[in-house]
Amino acid sequence: QVQLVESGGGLVQAGGSLRLSCAASGSIFRITDMGWWRQGPGNQRDLIATISSSGTMTYADPVKGRFSISRDNANNTVYLQMNALTPEDTAVYVCNAYVFMTTVRGNNFWGPGTQVTVSS
Repeated sequence: QVQLVESGGGLVQAGGSLRLSCAASGSIFRITDMGWWRQGPGNQRDLIATISSSGTMTYADPVKGRFSISRDNANNTVYLQMNALTPEDTAVYVCNAYVFMTTVRGNNFWGPGTQVTVSS
């Protein structure tokens, strides 16, 4: 069993910053891709940022230049640094990771999400 748990969400004023963390635990042999998603009022989950095992990063257009994804492989943790936040960034932020429990068995796992609210 593998668990992902996000932390770092909360209430912040527009223009402020937050850093989200997502720590994976359990039966982990290797984690490949990791990513952050967000679900806003429209109830649609949108991909925000990804980082591969080699360190390649991708970002959705609305967060380019403001958000930065990183990972700490030794601690099975992925981070999302969010700067210059706007009310449009308000959402539940969810992390996911593709985790190999053995050399031949892997699955995609999701965290429960953490609320980020940006006030005007």
